[in-house]
Amino acid sequence: MRFPLARKINMINKRLLIKNLLAHNDENSFYDKKRKIDISQKEGKAKFLKHICALSNSNPENNSYIVIGVEDEDNTIVGVDFFDDSKIQNLINAYLANPPIVQYENIPFPHLTDNKVVGLVTIRAINEITSLRRNIWKYYGGSVFFRDGSMSMPKVFDIELKDANSEIVSAIENHAQNNIELTLDGVFDFMKMRKDYNPQYKVFKEYFVVCWAGQKKVVKDKTFFSRVDIELVNEQVRLFYSTLDEVSITFDENTFKIIEYVNLGLQNSNKYYPLEETIISFEDNVTYTIETTLLFNPPQYDKKVLHHIYNSNNAILEKLKKGSTLNKNEAQDLRNLPATYLICYLNSFQDAIDKLHEAKPFLKTYSDDVFELYKESIRILRKVKYS
Repeated sequence: MRFPLARKINMINKRLLIKNLLAHNDENSFYDKKRKIDISQKEGKAKFLKHICALSNSNPENNSYIVIGVEDEDNTIVGVDFFDDSKIQNLINAYLANPPIVQYENIPFPHLTDNKVVGLVTIRAINEITSLRRNIWKYYGGSVFFRDGSMSMPKVFDIELKDANSEIVSAIENHAQNNIELTLDGVFDFMKMRKDYNPQYKVFKEYFVVCWAGQKKVVKDKTFFSRVDIELVNEQVRLFYSTLDEVSITFDENTFKIIEYVNLGLQNSNKYYPLEETIISFEDNVTYTIETTLLFNPPQYDKKVLHHIYNSNNAILEKLKKGSTLNKNEAQDLRNLPATYLICYLNSFQDAIDKLHEAKPFLKTYSDDVFELYKESIRILRKVKYS
């Protein structure tokens, strides 16, 4: 299934845009900031949709923004994990009537660690009243939200769309325009930061600059990369980041193509499966498009084998809940628990995903490595679910 996203470029430097939003504006009717969001849980998903709805209705003729990864009290940029946004519009369309165009971008900052970025959500309304299409959490289908200062509030009467921010937003965006100096600085920063992973760059259409880096591996005449980092430097946007997956990268004069593979399997018999293809196409009229295609066909296994693994996972989860010490074999099985719960779910064990969510706090406490494996399984689930 393909998800084309065309972007007409006025080359806003998104890092500079975030700095301008933080420096000159408290939260208001066109701008919100969050320490983090969590759309894997119903409550977090509902709150995110409420804010999207409110910002869309409060800004019918201009962009509005949510900046994610910022401390509320003092605007300290602490960052969040890289978030793959390719299906987020499907979530918006599923839950909102008259849905706005929503774009989630990952913006690297030099002082953050490699795995952290600032999330930038851009909301572009369609000049129609946006409302919840159906019930979610404690919000009812048909609800309409507007911004009241820094709050997203329900509105039940006298609904009218008013434009009050176009001049302010235009001024902020104009002050965040990219230039040659910012682009060159971005290339030099990337080459320096990723020097251990064979950094490269390519200029497309004499205008766009893509930088990428990764650990190279050749398997049966095919080249793959891990620890991949890809950035569109003109906009200071990280297009792809992963420490776990295998990725193939190809390009010509007009396009840059990424195919992402995931490593899944049971009982130490794993295989790489193509997950998603992303093609970035650069046009002569200073625009580019990003088109994603889900390639994933989940592996299918014998139900008796899966029942045994599912029950073993449940037993390990219960031990974690009780604070019991895992033996050596259980500790090894724990590393596989997120992926095997995911495989069970993809083989019609519907409760497996609830168990995976239930395990989150215990995996987070257990070790950083295990929690990273949990987040990887959730990321794959999100791609598949919203397709």
